Amino acid sequence: MPLLVVGSVAIDSIETPKGRAPSIIGGSATHFSYAASFFTPVRLVGVVGEDFPEEYLALLRSRPIDLAGLQIRKGRSFRWSGRYQSSMASAETLSVELNLFGEFDPVLPDGFKRSPFVFLANGSPHVQRRVLEQVDAGAERFVLLDTMNLWIEVEHRALLEMLGRVDGVVLNDEEIRQLTREPNLIAAGRRVLDLGPRVVIVKKGEHGALLFAGDRIFAAPAYPVEKVVDPTGAGDTFAAGFMATLAAEGRPRPDFDTLRRGVCLGVVAASLNVEDFSLNRLARATREEIVARYRSYIDVLRVDGDAGIAAGRAAGVVESRLA
Repeated sequence: MPLLVVGSVAIDSIETPKGRAPSIIGGSATHFSYAASFFTPVRLVGVVGEDFPEEYLALLRSRPIDLAGLQIRKGRSFRWSGRYQSSMASAETLSVELNLFGEFDPVLPDGFKRSPFVFLANGSPHVQRRVLEQVDAGAERFVLLDTMNLWIEVEHRALLEMLGRVDGVVLNDEEIRQLTREPNLIAAGRRVLDLGPRVVIVKKGEHGALLFAGDRIFAAPAYPVEKVVDPTGAGDTFAAGFMATLAAEGRPRPDFDTLRRGVCLGVVAASLNVEDFSLNRLARATREEIVARYRSYIDVLRVDGDAGIAAGRAAGVVESRLA
């Protein structure tokens, strides 16, 4: 089923301990669209300027991504420059030029308005609300919202309002602590559920992700990646894997098992994204490769029942000896 994403399409310049990549394709909607398109058709809404390279548009068109909602206007595209230090846990922003994205007013083509799955990529809650107001309110749908520390700080009330109108929200560990003022991630996740969304996902970078839905919690470890080149866009790629699972299974009202599968595919998609700059690694990937990595990841998570019982018995022996 089609999946709608609204967010930034950008030109990035990135430095990491693994090298430099000037003027590469970036943006939240870009990473999300490309990754999700391996599993479901994607509808992209964003804005770029006349300076946006034709080869980057061709790269997006090479996938099942509908660009009817991408505005190409006179002016300059959104540009971001950042540097990562050795741990690559977070980027130091060197420069930001919002340009046309700073005045972005998303307009959904008529066919996009009936999208059953919607990802509101990181952006102002006011812009996200304008998107939501254009989506067909009568259709069954699942809307996932992304945000960041800036909006939590400067548009707190508008963000809280949006949390009451969407089905799910995805934040990283620092953002959810900032939003709830709760240092414990489990308590923080439950607090965000109380604000309205039915699903809360906490990204923990190299430590995986947490899923909250009702009174149930799922903890997913990160996929082991030996060579991390560029983490930019990993969070959007994670969201792509999650939402693509729901869309591919056609579940606007997903059960907990579907949500768990979505988190696992998100972890796997993000693990590919970080292995090279920009979309380079995903551009070399195939659906079959992603599925194979997903299966190997699931095998790591699987615990045989008898082995679990044996482990429990061994733990009992240890406890008795320590008593």
